[in-house]
Amino acid sequence: MRLERGDVAVVTGAASGIGFALADRFASEGLGVVAADVEPAALDDAVARLGERGGEVLGVSADVSREGDVQALAAATLERFGGVQIVCNNAGVVSKADAWAGPTSAWEWVVGVNLWGVIHGVRAFLPHLVLGGRGHIVNTASMAGLVPGLSPIYDATKHAVVAITENLFHAMRDAGLPVGVSVLCPGWVRTGIVDAERTWPADRGEQPPPAVTSAVIEPHLRRAIDEGMTPAAVADLVATGIEEDRFWLFTHPDWMPWAVRRWDSIAEGENPALLEDIPAMPPRSQLIEETMAALALEAEG
Repeated sequence: MRLERGDVAVVTGAASGIGFALADRFASEGLGVVAADVEPAALDDAVARLGERGGEVLGVSADVSREGDVQALAAATLERFGGVQIVCNNAGVVSKADAWAGPTSAWEWVVGVNLWGVIHGVRAFLPHLVLGGRGHIVNTASMAGLVPGLSPIYDATKHAVVAITENLFHAMRDAGLPVGVSVLCPGWVRTGIVDAERTWPADRGEQPPPAVTSAVIEPHLRRAIDEGMTPAAVADLVATGIEEDRFWLFTHPDWMPWAVRRWDSIAEGENPALLEDIPAMPPRSQLIEETMAALALEAEG
C-alpha cells in the first residue's frame, strides 16, 4: 500500500524507541499521526517533536492492555481525522521477574500489553480499515517470537503475536479484503525496553523483584541493545514493507540461520538444545556459569 500524504497512521508505544521512530517517519511523509502511549509526560514531549514535522499530530494516553482504552483511541482517531489507514500495534514491555517462582502479576502485565494490546488494536481498528477501502496493520513481535530462550514471559507473548498476525494475514487474503498485514520481528534495537518496568501500573500492586538471572543477563542485554540498530532504520524498513506489502519484516536477516537451526531440529524431532550463539550475547554456558555464581553469592548472603 502506497503511503500517501493525508493518510492517517496510529502508533502505540509512540513516546519512545521504535514507536516514536515509526510516528516520526509517517509524519515526515505528510501523514496525520495518532501517537498513543501510557507515559503522559513522554507522550507530550513526543507529540511536540512530531509536530515540528509540520503535519497534524494527536496524542492519546492509552494503556493498550485495556480494551476500553484502545476503543477510546480508535474513537479519538476517527473524531479527529475521520478515518485511518495504518495501524502499528507496537507497544511492548518485558519483566525482569522470575517467570517460574515470582508472582503471576508479571505474567499478567506482560501478556496484557504485548498480547492483549495487539488483540485490542486489531479488533478496534480493523473494521475501520476495511470500511475505508485500504489499510495496513503492522504488529510488533520480535526475533524472540521465532526462537525462544531469552525470557519465558516475553517469548511467549511474541510467539503469540506472530501466530495471530499470520492468521490475520490469511483471513484478509481469504476474504479478499483490502487490508495488508505485516509482522515486525526486530533483533537488537536501541530502545528503552530493558527499563520497561518504569511503566509498571500501580493497580497491579507491588512491582515484582528481579530474578537472579536478570542481574546476570541485564548488563549483556544492555550492551547488545546499545550496539543495535537505530529505531529510525527500523521505521524505514517498516515503511518500505508496507509499500511492498511484505508480511515478514526482519531487521536482522543475518539472524535467520539461528531460527532455521531450531526449526531443522524440530523437523528431526530432536529435544530442544541450548542455543550457544544468540547474536551479540555471550555463550549460554557462560551465562549459566555466571548465574550459578550469583546464586551462590545470594545463598551466602
